[in-house]
Amino acid sequence: MFQVLIVIHVMVAIALVGVVLVQRSEGGGLGIGSSGGMGSFMTARGTTNLLTRTTAILATAFMVISLVLAILAGAGRERRSIVDQIPATPAQPSLPAPPVR
Repeated sequence: MFQVLIVIHVMVAIALVGVVLVQRSEGGGLGIGSSGGMGSFMTARGTTNLLTRTTAILATAFMVISLVLAILAGAGRERRSIVDQIPATPAQPSLPAPPVR
């Protein structure tokens, strides 16, 4: 199960990077999603809406899978507090070294 989720996680991450790179930014970006390359299939606004929704869906899937992987990674471990690791008695201060003559 863990390995399958990792493979899906990597695929979602690669798809997310690809979709973000295809989007047209204010500076132009790669501009692959612009209306010039799409012909009459979709307008520039329709392409932008599609890419924005796709980015949101992939980002949500990425976060959900990340949380599931984190929960699965910690499921088999004993839950401890960092306070439990503090020694019960304070350590005795060490004596200073004698002066060198």
